[in-house]
Amino acid sequence: MIKEFKAFIMKGNVMDLAVGIIIGAAFTAIVNSLVGDLINPIIGLILGGINFSDMFIDLSGTSPASLAAAKEAGAAVFAYGAFITAVINFVIIAFVVFMLIKAMNKAMPKKAEVPAAPAGPTELDVLKDILAAVKK
Repeated sequence: MIKEFKAFIMKGNVMDLAVGIIIGAAFTAIVNSLVGDLINPIIGLILGGINFSDMFIDLSGTSPASLAAAKEAGAAVFAYGAFITAVINFVIIAFVVFMLIKAMNKAMPKKAEVPAAPAGPTELDVLKDILAAVKK
């Protein structure tokens, strides 16, 4: 059983997956930093410094001063601003990843085009051949 496990772990696709996960985690940190440290401040400047993450509705009736104070007090809140922030971050991250992948695809060498295989007879041609054979 240990030999089988060792053979499984040493397969190329398992190692490729492990490397992909590690690279993906590092790439996530880079993209999150790009979005959080560079893009979001620009968007905040454009929107006049609005911080969506602090927007909430107090459901407990205690009227806390901020979302952090409400969470610390254990008050029931509807933190719709955190959701808006998450949606905005998702859209920005998706766009950044799209642009990075587009740039990577452009930078990669193009594959040589393989000539298309000659097309075989169509279904209609085969049916005509069968009909001609039946008529004989």
